[in-house]
Amino acid sequence: MNPSRSMNVERSSLCNCVVNFLLEEGYTLAAFELLHELLEDGRDDQAIRLREYFSDHALFPSDQIARFNSIRAADPQTLLEEKQILEEKLAVTEYELRLVQEDVTRLKSDLEKISEARADESPDASIANGLKNLLEKKGSNFFSLGPLKDAERRDLNCAVKEYLLFAGYRLTAMTFIEEVTDQNLDVWPKNSACVNDALRRYYYQYLSSTTEAAEEKMFLIQENESQMKENMTLKMELGSFLKIKELADSQIASLSKYLETAQKDLKERDLLVQALKQSLELQRKELNECRAEITSLKMHIEGSRASRGLNTGKMEATPPLCIDRKEETRSQHMETETTKLTLVREENLKSLVSQVDDSQPEENALHLVSKTLSASHFKNTIVINDGLECNKSKISTTTSEGSFVSCNGNNDQDRENNIEHIAQSTVPEDSSLTHKTDSPTSGTTTDKMGLETVQIVSDALPKIVPYVLINHREELLPLIMCAIERHPDGNVRDSLTHTLFNLIKRPDEQQRKIIMDACVSLAKNVGQMRTETELLPQCWEQINHVYEERRLLVAQSCGELAEFVRPEIRDSLILSIVHQLVEDSATVVREAAAHNLAMLLPLFPNMDKYFKVEELLFQLVCDPSGVVVNATLKELLPVVINWGGKMDHVLRVLLSHMLGAAKRCPPISGVQDIVDSHLRVLGENERWSIDVFLRMIMELLPFIHQRCIETCPITFTTKSISTLDENRSFFSSSLLQSYAKSNLEWPAFDWIYIDCFPDLIQLTCFLSHKEDNLRSQITKILLTVAKLFGDDYLSIIMLPIFLVSVGDYENADLTYFPVSFLPRVKGLQPKSPVEKKISTTCVLPLLLSGILGAFRNDERVLAYLRKLLRKEIPWSVNCSAEIMGAVRFICTFEEHHGTVFQLIWELVACSEESLKTAAASLLILLVPYVDVKLASTHVLPALVTLGSDQNLNVRYASIDAFGVVAQHFKNDVIVDKIRIQMDAFLEDGSHEAIISVIRSLVTAVPHTTGKLREYILSIIFQLTSVPSHGNDVTRRRDRTNVFCEAIRALDATDLPSTSVRDFLVPAIQNLLKDHDNLDPAHKEALEIIMKERSGRAFESISKVMGAHLGIASSMTSFFGDSAPRVKKEAAEINDSSITSPLQQSPHSQQDDTRFRRIMRGGFGEMLRGKAKGPDDT
Repeated sequence: MNPSRSMNVERSSLCNCVVNFLLEEGYTLAAFELLHELLEDGRDDQAIRLREYFSDHALFPSDQIARFNSIRAADPQTLLEEKQILEEKLAVTEYELRLVQEDVTRLKSDLEKISEARADESPDASIANGLKNLLEKKGSNFFSLGPLKDAERRDLNCAVKEYLLFAGYRLTAMTFIEEVTDQNLDVWPKNSACVNDALRRYYYQYLSSTTEAAEEKMFLIQENESQMKENMTLKMELGSFLKIKELADSQIASLSKYLETAQKDLKERDLLVQALKQSLELQRKELNECRAEITSLKMHIEGSRASRGLNTGKMEATPPLCIDRKEETRSQHMETETTKLTLVREENLKSLVSQVDDSQPEENALHLVSKTLSASHFKNTIVINDGLECNKSKISTTTSEGSFVSCNGNNDQDRENNIEHIAQSTVPEDSSLTHKTDSPTSGTTTDKMGLETVQIVSDALPKIVPYVLINHREELLPLIMCAIERHPDGNVRDSLTHTLFNLIKRPDEQQRKIIMDACVSLAKNVGQMRTETELLPQCWEQINHVYEERRLLVAQSCGELAEFVRPEIRDSLILSIVHQLVEDSATVVREAAAHNLAMLLPLFPNMDKYFKVEELLFQLVCDPSGVVVNATLKELLPVVINWGGKMDHVLRVLLSHMLGAAKRCPPISGVQDIVDSHLRVLGENERWSIDVFLRMIMELLPFIHQRCIETCPITFTTKSISTLDENRSFFSSSLLQSYAKSNLEWPAFDWIYIDCFPDLIQLTCFLSHKEDNLRSQITKILLTVAKLFGDDYLSIIMLPIFLVSVGDYENADLTYFPVSFLPRVKGLQPKSPVEKKISTTCVLPLLLSGILGAFRNDERVLAYLRKLLRKEIPWSVNCSAEIMGAVRFICTFEEHHGTVFQLIWELVACSEESLKTAAASLLILLVPYVDVKLASTHVLPALVTLGSDQNLNVRYASIDAFGVVAQHFKNDVIVDKIRIQMDAFLEDGSHEAIISVIRSLVTAVPHTTGKLREYILSIIFQLTSVPSHGNDVTRRRDRTNVFCEAIRALDATDLPSTSVRDFLVPAIQNLLKDHDNLDPAHKEALEIIMKERSGRAFESISKVMGAHLGIASSMTSFFGDSAPRVKKEAAEINDSSITSPLQQSPHSQQDDTRFRRIMRGGFGEMLRGKAKGPDDT
């Protein structure tokens, strides 16, 4: 056979394989490109299947093709621009092609080497002739292999791409690379399928193998995969078994350690039992010796009595006989008691021995303590030879045993009573131990036995505490307290005191209270010296502890133990501890420090440390934690004022700090002689500090009010204070008039309007319109002052000051001010134009809300607002924006909404255009602060009335207000009313109405419902479908820009697919037709939106029109050598536009997130600019 014919057959077979692969895997664009290149090469026989596929009307409807044929042709200017873009792309492609050609050259050289080595193994012609029969035989087994796996598809993709490049179908290869989006075809991972000229080698391998061998190989591969999966499953099971084994080993190790510990504990218990047995034997011996001594003493007494009886008479012998009988009775009673105690003790020891092996460690510890104490009390009892002392010891024993028994309970009240009982019972017991008897030896022995008891308890407690459960350790407090109080060694007492403070590692609030109650009881008993030397050092040790609960304990001890130390220690050592706790990192510790400092201050002996305390006060007030600030203002501040009595100094420092915090901030603008150069940009710390200082003034107002009443110099009013009614204020007009005419001094009263109000006015002149929270705080201060001092003070003092400050000097009545202070009050009047602007911007809101709004009747604020809006006040003529800002601030108070609505309806009913326009502006300001009910019953009716006005300017002014309502409310009823009114506006057809409606609704797009968004889309579609015939280019451009901004805003939201298909895409197409009036930035954004909203069909819509209208052949000269590329692009777009309904998937919409669309369109700043509109007005 002719070798060239054999090569053609081989090439045809490989081409058919590639065609089948592209169609079966859904690479339609690459197949369409291959069809064109086969037709260009004249290989019609290999393009038959592709031609039939793309001629199928079921896959590619004719109506869709006709719709694209109807699209008008692109103009030459557009084609020239696209030619430049294509030339740039072509340059990039040529660079990539050079790289590919270098790779092809290298591969060809490798292939030639392999061909020379295997020249004798070329395929026979008979194989080529029987290709079709062989494919038919093996075709039946093709589908038995199952669907392609991911690894197989990746290898075949790389092999097909390599074949297309090698065969010369470069355009098809590039289309194929673009269509395969989930794989980088330039990088072929190294595996067994990665070989040179892979597709031909697969082809030869397929021809050289039999069907049975292929099936056997596939079976072996599948079996290998199943075995691999089983192997992985077995490995996972092995790993789980190993984890279980490690867990079991760890449990065994822990159990073995626990067993060893238990064995050690048993050995220790055995040794302890043996020691107790030996002690019992020794005590028995001592008891027998005491009995023998008692018997010998009795015999000695009887012998002495007998010898004395011989020498004395009968009357003299009677008293000794009586004494002898009493002593016998005492000795018998003592023997009985000792016998009973011995029996009880033996029984307790026997029960202790029997319970050692079965009890928990903490229970054993409690038993040991109770039995040891019983033994010690037994020893104290047997050495007392007097019956009365024996009874006292018995009572003491009973009391102590009762206290330890009660420790086993859980009642907190019983535990506290038990602590008090132990603390009170220690003194009598100690006196019984040191009671002087007739025998010096007996008293010494008693003291010795008592000390031994305390030593035994002190030695046992450090060993017992770790073994007691944390929740029950407070039950050991009576023992610890007794040991601390009685032990003679100071080092042991320090150790026990440390144990007391560290009884619980991280005590909660209730546990801290129990520990502190014990410390307070202990401090009462041990006295000042021991409290200072033993308890307070524990504070220093714990002050830097890692756990905040322990530092909290230190803070509580400073407040509760201060009563039990010397006065000079309170304002030195304890104050230093509190000072360090104020700087602690934990919020709860600083809060506790503020609380305990308030407890500590009344105990200070003098005022020497006042300024240090005031420094701590302001440090706590400026704390970044709100909890600490609240505790300071509510607890510490009143105590400092009452204790120090220097409220004037506190107020001066307060105002200085407040103004200093504002002055430290930089101005908004560096340009001199403008309003922004006086306003400040507050930082977070400065804003927090100013807010706290204003709250501090609010807390001090009751003290200031009381101070003014107490220091009033007018005598006749002070006498009638008790006779004043509740509704009458102390500061009446007669009082104020009398003070103004007199020459008396009233510093506390003068401070308010001479220092406080001017400083508040100066502070508010530093605040921009964004600082509404601080301005509201100042308003609350003014309202509180008006409430405390009364309506007369409000109208006579407060109102004139703020009228002067705002520039309304003519309406200010200054007759009630003392003559000496009039210059300072008049100095508040603004002088320069900038100062007048600042006062109108910053002080007018306080005048409306804090002064005029404080009157019980709203007529004052309503009348003043009427004057401002009607321009009846001279300085208000050029301050419309500032007046609207002040009205906006008063709208933030819900109690003034009725007044504002009343004013709005008055303006709506007016006949003047400016007042009706002002009513619309007021509604824009009021809408963000009302609820749905007020919006439905008051706002919308007023807007509908304005929207129906005959004056066009009034109607257009109401459109923006409708947009603000749509922006803040999603209620369906409100949205329907807005739609109806907007339709009424659009019926006019005027340019201004259309622009205003679209712009007002665009501001509501990010916040409104989907129903209103669809309505906006439908309006834009309808308006863009109607061609604009006007000759005014500026108006046409404004209209187009508004539509583009609206579409970009809507694209940043989640739109339903029906709205996108029916309204969004057609509207964009209509806008793109009017390219003369379309801004380039908007055009680029609209094209991107079109691509991503409707697939990639719009990328070259002009080329589609040119291809169907035959422009591509006539415009070849525009592209030069790139004419085939133009034909390829046209065919590609035609195919993509036809198949777009099949290829479009929801993944494209899901990937295109809302944030991405906003950032792409650059519409975020425009939306933020729109949102600032109401505030700016």
